[in-house]
Amino acid sequence: MKKKGNKYWFCFSIVLCIIAMLGANFLQTSGYSVRVTDLRWETPSGKMMSALLFVPKNASADKPAPAIITSHGWFNNREMQDMNFIEYSRRGYVVMSIDMYGHGNSDVLNTSTLTNRGIGMTDAVELMASLPFVDKTRIGITGHSNGAWASNLAVDDDNKKDTPLISAVLLVANDANYKDKDGNYYNKYGNRDVAIVAAAYDEFFFRVKNDQGGYSAPKDYINQPTAQSFLNFGVDPAGAELRTAKQFYTSTINGKEAIRAIYTPVQIHPWNTISSKVSAFSLDFFEKALGAPNPIPSNQQAWQWKQAFNIIGLIGFCIFVWALAKVLLDTPYFATLKTKAEVAPYPKPEGKNNTWFWVSLTLGAVVSFVSYLYLPLLVNKPGFRPVFFSQSPVFFIGAWAVVNALFTAVLLLITWFAFGGKEISLKERGVCIGWKAFGKSVLFAASVVSISFLLVFISDYLFKVDFRFWVIPVKAFTVDKIGIILMYLPFFLLFYLIHSVAVNAFNYVKQGKAWVNVAVLAFFMVLGALAYVIIQYGVFFATGKSWTEVMKPSISNIYGIWLFPILVYFPLAVMLDRSLYKITKNPYLGGLIFGAIMTIMACTNTLTQLP
Repeated sequence: MKKKGNKYWFCFSIVLCIIAMLGANFLQTSGYSVRVTDLRWETPSGKMMSALLFVPKNASADKPAPAIITSHGWFNNREMQDMNFIEYSRRGYVVMSIDMYGHGNSDVLNTSTLTNRGIGMTDAVELMASLPFVDKTRIGITGHSNGAWASNLAVDDDNKKDTPLISAVLLVANDANYKDKDGNYYNKYGNRDVAIVAAAYDEFFFRVKNDQGGYSAPKDYINQPTAQSFLNFGVDPAGAELRTAKQFYTSTINGKEAIRAIYTPVQIHPWNTISSKVSAFSLDFFEKALGAPNPIPSNQQAWQWKQAFNIIGLIGFCIFVWALAKVLLDTPYFATLKTKAEVAPYPKPEGKNNTWFWVSLTLGAVVSFVSYLYLPLLVNKPGFRPVFFSQSPVFFIGAWAVVNALFTAVLLLITWFAFGGKEISLKERGVCIGWKAFGKSVLFAASVVSISFLLVFISDYLFKVDFRFWVIPVKAFTVDKIGIILMYLPFFLLFYLIHSVAVNAFNYVKQGKAWVNVAVLAFFMVLGALAYVIIQYGVFFATGKSWTEVMKPSISNIYGIWLFPILVYFPLAVMLDRSLYKITKNPYLGGLIFGAIMTIMACTNTLTQLP
């Protein structure tokens, strides 16, 4: 690509990101009728907590509005709740979207105190009740997954108050509390209005132990005694009225009419956060429970448009990283990293070399699959993870990356010694570039990553939005994450550097048109993860129980969910690596850039938990 073309794509990416920022901000503020504030406050827990506060124009001290506090699940953050905070705030509710302790911009708590004050939900309720424009008699709480667990903990705290503050509870993707400490069915929630969203294919919850020692499938939850007791306001379900999903049942408790309801969408656990059906149910529930100051039919939703702008932002960010790298390579200092002519592919391997080409790719995919399946059994052993690695999900993915990096290195050695690798020198392949060139490569990658995330911080500072879709988030982060990022960086750099060497220095061969080789390598790189997801959910949808539940009960279903973003990341890595290699013959540039970005994304969008 010529210099002019590089600058064109660079400018185009900035335009895309600006469109995404403006559009997402417009939707998030409901056409600038909702004020959005980034809150940071010290709580009674003695820690700093973070939240986004949405205050619609109708809310004032003279006319206080009902309020809803919403929480993400484990390993997520406040920005993931845009489906909720957009739809609630545009209907006139004051909304607070929190970062639970250990997540996002909130401080970390020790494991022993993590559940104190509802992981932050209780602190948020009390702050919300102190705001002059909030109707203290109409405060609702809701959360997804462990955010719903936080809601349950907050109800426990609220029950101890002389004047409870919570009047409505929506539990999304987590069970209610059905029995007391003695094992008897009870109504923990009193006369509060309460509803549950229980996906038919939820990976974690809505199972009841049966007489055979197994568990019921989540798709059968509505017929289980737990669900029936809940819908009957905590009575023993034996002999109680049989009740159904998506119906609002009422009962007068302590002089107040209370609501109970369960919705069972045909979805998986994480899909609840981007489901128009779940959104409609939640809006109907809070309309009945709290009353919306600005009633809008629940099927009229705008959050999907923000998701569209989020996607535009993600695309813009990806193009920005790629185009920025090309532009920097045109600068006098970094131009020495470029070659005079575009690097051509090596001849198509023949005979035993061709057989090994396909065998090695297949072996890489098999090891990726098998190691992902069995590695949790090792990583989760007590004492295996050093305590200073405070993010367990990132540690597991990092360990998996190291295993696959080392196996790929073995494959490259076999290629080198047994299948014609020595026919071309390592210097000719670009593997041996010298320490000076490698040092400049590191500086180049650091420049690309730093400038790219500067764009993310500008978006956060000016518009309170970031670039994300579902489980793929690129967000601004607080300074305390830098040390964590540096700690995990070697895991990801090792993987993406060796991967880039494999893709370019060894497997860049003629296979018809240029894109065919890229597509083949991308497919095999992601094949292990893709096979895991297909088998996991194929069995789940066919039987009502996931594959790991049936085959490996000790392995959590969370591992399948963690693969969703990887299905996107791996092909992108191949494309970036190849694009930069063709003009530099340097297989390290793409690996350094992608490894750093993946580390930042992983460490800034998960749970940090101290021992």
